[in-house]
Amino acid sequence: MNGVLRRGLEEKQQLELIYMADKGKISHRVIRVVSIKEETVLAYCYTRKTVRSFKLANILSVTPYNKWKKYKKTP
Repeated sequence: MNGVLRRGLEEKQQLELIYMADKGKISHRVIRVVSIKEETVLAYCYTRKTVRSFKLANILSVTPYNKWKKYKKTP
């Protein structure tokens, strides 16, 4: 996971993030990493349209963002 975050920072690419907030709520975000610290990632969040801090321990999944990816609808 840290490798994807570091590559996103170096290449200034958008990443897709699945994150668990403090109250246990799962959220899906599209971010651009600004900096990486020991326990947090500072990133511009395209969902909230502002810079946000994300705890590394609460990041469940991170992948390069593919805006052309289509999701299958389940019946």
